[in-house]
Amino acid sequence: MGQVMAEGLGADPEHSVVALVDAHTPARDFGAIIATSLSELDPASVDVVVDFSSPEGVVDSARWCAAHGVGLLVGATGMGEAERDELERAARRTRVVVSANFALGAALAERFAAMAAPYFERVEIIELHHDRKVDAPSGTALATARAVAAARAAAGRALPADVTQRHSVAGSRGADVEGVRVHAVRLPGLVAHEEILLGGPGEGLTIRHDSYDRASFVPGVLVALRAMGSEAGLSVGLGSFL
Repeated sequence: MGQVMAEGLGADPEHSVVALVDAHTPARDFGAIIATSLSELDPASVDVVVDFSSPEGVVDSARWCAAHGVGLLVGATGMGEAERDELERAARRTRVVVSANFALGAALAERFAAMAAPYFERVEIIELHHDRKVDAPSGTALATARAVAAARAAAGRALPADVTQRHSVAGSRGADVEGVRVHAVRLPGLVAHEEILLGGPGEGLTIRHDSYDRASFVPGVLVALRAMGSEAGLSVGLGSFL
């Protein structure tokens, strides 16, 4: 993912890649400095850190960016309460943007699902990712489920209880995320995909987004970088910039 970001952001005339930070030597350096940690960099040379690493890596980035007043854009998923708290603390001192998915289509799919959710009786989400993804459900599916639940609550429509009473296999109905069932698929050959299925009397609506290549995340990162500004604060979700 870092290699894709470096190539995509480096090709944009408004941005230049100053450094690649990785514990391992990257395959390509794109003319940038190679560092094993942010502490090796001159903060004055960095405007924004783009972090697609891991929950642990995000904590390190948040602390370094907060200490030096450097902006932080986070695309890593699988974060827990501790990591989110760290981002909130950093946002008191610098600008922070965090999104579970920077694909423009994924942000729009979430918005369309929230628009449609109050008009259908039931909503379920299937997320499909490559077999090397270590967290489940995906951050994208969690964000979509919460947006759907919030939209229904705002419209005064509670999600009906699941009528399934007998589970031949535990977990067969997926995870319950604020009343929305979420199902995770992991297969080689996939990249990042999501289906939001909505059903009502006599009809159904399916909203699907597919990332066939990690390059699909670059345009959304560019949108966020151009819009994040210079004031300290936390922005959650790419949709807030669309």
